[in-house]
Amino acid sequence: QVQLVQSGGGVVQPGGSLRLSCAASGGIFFGYTMGWYRQAPGKERELIASITSRDDVNYAESVRGRFLISRDSARITVYLQMNSLKPDDTAVYTCGATPFRGSVPTVWGQGTQVTVSS
Repeated sequence: QVQLVQSGGGVVQPGGSLRLSCAASGGIFFGYTMGWYRQAPGKERELIASITSRDDVNYAESVRGRFLISRDSARITVYLQMNSLKPDDTAVYTCGATPFRGSVPTVWGQGTQVTVSS
């Protein structure tokens, strides 16, 4: 069974940077779109960045220009580089894999807390 295993996250001061990783364990998500989602307290989960199997990327307006989604050459690990972090970026971040022509992820990572605070 293929799983997504996340690493990274933690506490950072405003203006700082963090990198999250999401690795496919037990296989490769061939043809899947990989996405990073976040959910802040009292808010709905939102998709903030995605990368397709052809490496087309998209970002939510709230993170565009500050966050960068990428994948390694083996197409096993997807990264989210987060720069110029703000307190509003505080949330639980989760990666998800959406199959081709699907609309929602069918496999999720375990989630990781990112806290931006001075």
